[in-house]
Amino acid sequence: MRLVSFREGGKEGWGVLLEDRVVPSNLLGEDVPTSIQALLSDAQRWSTLVKTLPERAAGFPGLALAKTELLPCVPRPGKIICLGVNYVDHAKEGGNQIGDYPSIFLRCATSLLAHGAALKVPKVSDKLDFEAELAVVIGRKARFVSQEDALDAVFGYACFNDATLRDYQRKTAQWTIGKNFDDTGAFGPCLVTADELPPGCVGLHIESRLNGQVMQSADTKDMAFGVARTIALLSESLTLEPGDVLVMGTPGGVGYARTPPVWMKAGDTIEVEIEGIGILSNPVTA
Repeated sequence: MRLVSFREGGKEGWGVLLEDRVVPSNLLGEDVPTSIQALLSDAQRWSTLVKTLPERAAGFPGLALAKTELLPCVPRPGKIICLGVNYVDHAKEGGNQIGDYPSIFLRCATSLLAHGAALKVPKVSDKLDFEAELAVVIGRKARFVSQEDALDAVFGYACFNDATLRDYQRKTAQWTIGKNFDDTGAFGPCLVTADELPPGCVGLHIESRLNGQVMQSADTKDMAFGVARTIALLSESLTLEPGDVLVMGTPGGVGYARTPPVWMKAGDTIEVEIEGIGILSNPVTA
C-alpha cells in the first residue's frame, strides 16, 4: 500500500494513494490514527490496520493527486540517519574505501522537502549535487536487534534525494553542514509498505535523472551495508523509534565526480526513481 502526507486548508493530514487520487485518513474510520506519526507509533495496531485501508479507501473519490500539496512522507522524523559511501562505485569515484562499519551522519527535519516541491540552490553556494537514495521508515522500536530480526522493524520505503552542498560538506571533518541546508532533502513521492517490496528492498533498480539524462543507475543489491545489517548495527548504539528514517547511501555517478563537475541549477528538474516505489521529482530554483 502507498501512503502520503499532505496539507489541505492549512492543516496537515495523511492518506492512502490510489493511482491518481489521495483518500484522506479521516474518511477511513474512527479507528484510523489522525496523523502518520500516530500510525507509525502504534506498533500493535498498524500491522493489521494498514492491510484494511485500501479496501476502505476504494469507495471514496478522494483528492486529485495533481492538485494535492504533498509533504515529506514523514514530515518531522525524530531521527534521520544517513549512510555515506555505501556503494562500491561511489566510494571509488570519490577516492574512498568502504570500511567494516558504515559512515554515518545525520540530517535535520528542517532540510526535508516533498515530491514536487522546489529544491533550492542557496545564496552562498552553487555546488548543489544530487544523490539518489533509498529511504527506510521505521515502524517498531528497535534496540539490540539481530540482523535476522531487523526487518521486522521496517514499516516502509520511499525515494530520497540527499542533495548536498559539496563545498560546505568539505568545510569540516564531519559532513553535517553540507547535508542540512533548507529544502535539500527530497523525500517521497509516497511511503510504500514493506510487504509490497522485496525484503530489505534488495535487487531494485535505482536511478537519478537530471533534465531527463540518466546520471546514476545501479541496483540496491550493490549496497555494502544493506537495510537489515544497518538496522542491527545502529540498534547496538541507539534506539530506533517509529517514524525514524534511514537514508541508505547513493551509487556512483554523482555530479562532483564528473569532468567537468555537474551541479544542479535553477531551472533544472531532478528525478530519483526506485523500482517498485516510484519517481521522486523536484524542480530546482534559486
